[in-house]
Amino acid sequence: MILGRAKFWPAARYGPRLSSLTPATFVALGHHVPATATTIGQTRRPLQRWESTSTSAGSMGSDKSGHIKAEPNEAILFVDNLFPLKLSSVLLWRPWDTTELLRRFDSASMGFLDPISVVKRALPESTQIKVTEILPRLKEGGAYVKFTYPATMPVAQIEDELVKSLDKIPIKPWFNPFRGIKMRLVLGRPWLEDLYRLPKSRLRVEFVPAKDSEPPAELSQESLYSLFRRYGKIGDITSQPPDSKIIPKFAYVDFVLVRDAIMARSCMHGFVLQEEGTKSATRLRLSFEQRVKPHHIWNWITSHPRIVIPIVAAFLAAFTVAVFDPIREFFVKIHVQKSLEFTNSKLYKWLKRQTSDMLAFRKHKNDYNALFSHRKDLIDSIHNSLLESVNTFIVVHGPRGSGGRELVMDRVLQERPSVLVLDCKPVVEGRGEAGTIKKLANQVGYRPVFSWTNNMSSMLDLAIQGTTGVKAGFSENLESQIVKILQTTASALKQVSLDGRKKDDKDAKLTDDAYLEAHPERRPVVVIDNFLHKGDEKAMIYEKISDWAAALVQSNIAHVIFLTTDTSFNKPLSKALPDRVFHQVTLGDLSPSVAKSFVISQLEPDKKESDEANDGKQPAVSEKQRRQYVEELDECIDALGGRLTDLQVLARRLKVGQSPKKAVSDIVDQSAAEILRMFLLGGNYGNNKGAATGEGGGDKGWSTEQAWFLIKELAARESLRYNEVLLSSTFASSTTPGAGSAEAAIESLVNAELVTVKSVHGRPVTIRAGKPVYQAAFASLVDDAVVRARMDLRVLAELAKVEVRNIDKAEAELGVLAGLPAQPYQVAERVNYLLAKLQASQQKIVAYEKEMGGLKKVLAEEA
Repeated sequence: MILGRAKFWPAARYGPRLSSLTPATFVALGHHVPATATTIGQTRRPLQRWESTSTSAGSMGSDKSGHIKAEPNEAILFVDNLFPLKLSSVLLWRPWDTTELLRRFDSASMGFLDPISVVKRALPESTQIKVTEILPRLKEGGAYVKFTYPATMPVAQIEDELVKSLDKIPIKPWFNPFRGIKMRLVLGRPWLEDLYRLPKSRLRVEFVPAKDSEPPAELSQESLYSLFRRYGKIGDITSQPPDSKIIPKFAYVDFVLVRDAIMARSCMHGFVLQEEGTKSATRLRLSFEQRVKPHHIWNWITSHPRIVIPIVAAFLAAFTVAVFDPIREFFVKIHVQKSLEFTNSKLYKWLKRQTSDMLAFRKHKNDYNALFSHRKDLIDSIHNSLLESVNTFIVVHGPRGSGGRELVMDRVLQERPSVLVLDCKPVVEGRGEAGTIKKLANQVGYRPVFSWTNNMSSMLDLAIQGTTGVKAGFSENLESQIVKILQTTASALKQVSLDGRKKDDKDAKLTDDAYLEAHPERRPVVVIDNFLHKGDEKAMIYEKISDWAAALVQSNIAHVIFLTTDTSFNKPLSKALPDRVFHQVTLGDLSPSVAKSFVISQLEPDKKESDEANDGKQPAVSEKQRRQYVEELDECIDALGGRLTDLQVLARRLKVGQSPKKAVSDIVDQSAAEILRMFLLGGNYGNNKGAATGEGGGDKGWSTEQAWFLIKELAARESLRYNEVLLSSTFASSTTPGAGSAEAAIESLVNAELVTVKSVHGRPVTIRAGKPVYQAAFASLVDDAVVRARMDLRVLAELAKVEVRNIDKAEAELGVLAGLPAQPYQVAERVNYLLAKLQASQQKIVAYEKEMGGLKKVLAEEA
């Protein structure tokens, strides 16, 4: 309780108020009264009603302490709501000349927008006071008004008259038409600081001693309510915890409105009182405090990461699907339809038709006529499959350089409007997961793709898992991202298939699946090139592509054509479509007559060369040379064979002036050098298809001796029996650590393209050279005495090792038999068998060493 509480009584609007707490009353109640002083920096002139000082002096006090001091019979009012609080942070550092304010106040032309005019209107003429100083406070949105009053009139009565006047006739500023100005008597010692502290609705009330020798008393919430309720509605009063060690003691008073908190601080800062039952007085020190709002939702989120993190991950995934997937489907769609390519525009096609006779194209269209004529049956077969609703794969298989891509793209799908080509080679050769994802996205037109975010999300997921113990799921592995790209591509392909559908069609009532099944000609074509390129290293990628292709054909979304050079394509494709028979197209080498026609077609001059000849410039190949080349081709075309890539190399050599015999000889020598480097004298090339081209590496799936055995035997005859090779000592008993079984070694050499295996009814029957030109290269290598001697020496050395191993086995078994305590008669036959085998092996070793001696002599003599 406050001393003299009988002096408090409730008011109709502001609740309990201190109407009788004048400076004289404070003395009577034992309260401390602030010391008085003269006006800051000036001498009072009694004949002038209004006078003030500049901001620099008046706002900081005569002693630069920032306090306002009042003389006897002088008091201070605080007028609120004169300036907008929203602009206080902007106008805080603006200098203010109070002398100029009073001059405008005395002017008769003051407008209603001037805050000084509002102050003048708030002070009725009936009040017997004289204003001596005005100190504006932009930060608080009001002003301090110092005035003198008659000694016979209590200052509390003046406050009551002013409050009743404003209640009766409210004065509302232009910027706040809903709240009028308020005016209250300053009971404490106001502190006019110019710090950058903006007003808040919470006041921190600190209890400090009024005298240094007396400890302050902490006020109760009832006392604080009685003191501050008169200034506005109080939301809450929070006392300091009893066990708190913070000094000085304090309490929080939360006002509903910021303006009410400003009024309370301006009037009560420095107020001194003594509560009943206490011996010492307490001074109130008020300051604005930022209210810390309770963040219940955020606290719950941070306290339950096991629940929140999966929800956030699901939300992000849903957001990505909702926002980015339609964009990505759009880009895949235009990539398949080639909508943005100028060559597919109607304008370009019209110009091409109109100027086809005037424009000269470097490449003429008859280059592959001979090739396509030779393979017309295969082209018609693929065409028919694309027109039928057969839910299976079309597999175009052939050795490297057999022209499978040219056949499919330049003839079968030349007029097809929607074709998607997925080249597996750049995908499987991509560096790391991010590179693989980026290459796959580029192949199908999938964009935007954020492959770089995978590493960041993986680190974030690992950090969250380490702190919470729960995997957030932000990161996706390579498999899931490949599946996502392929699923988006499938959705875009289905839209492409249904683009030509109209509402007035006769089958408009059919469902999408039924429509696609009834119209196979409207489905786009997906060409998967270089299938099983480095299949052993990237098996997962090919598995996902096969499953995706199977889903496309089973759902009637698209036709799928596989282009592969690998003979083991049946295994992954059969796993994807176990109940279907593939439409297989096998490409072989061209016959000599077709190969000759193809080379001749390459030598025919195009329109540009004809124009150069007409202009006096000689083309690369004259007509006379061309006729001579045609005659020589009959003699050497058989040695080159019918492999398309080799024929193209021959044609290029002929165009630069080489004769057919010289060109074929160079091609054969180059192939022999390639075989020698890759299979006989080269490094460790592994069980992959890149061995023949210098790509890849690793442990061998075959030995050098096995490769030379096939080269030597194929040089003598064009084909070998498959089982005959399996039973040979070089394949059946190889001692090379990197070589596998005989079947695995042959398969590795087939994948390396040194040889090919011909099958009948799925059973391997014969072994031939990998390319026709290899047959001549094998003969060239065998004719080289040094190469033959060196390779035969290695083969004989391995055969000798095989016989030594047989002798070791026989000797080991004989040692076991000799260790028996009594020699039974039953082991005599076994002993004789082992001795005969040991003798035969020894005789073979002697023969091998004799032959090896002759080979070493050749190596020593030959250069």
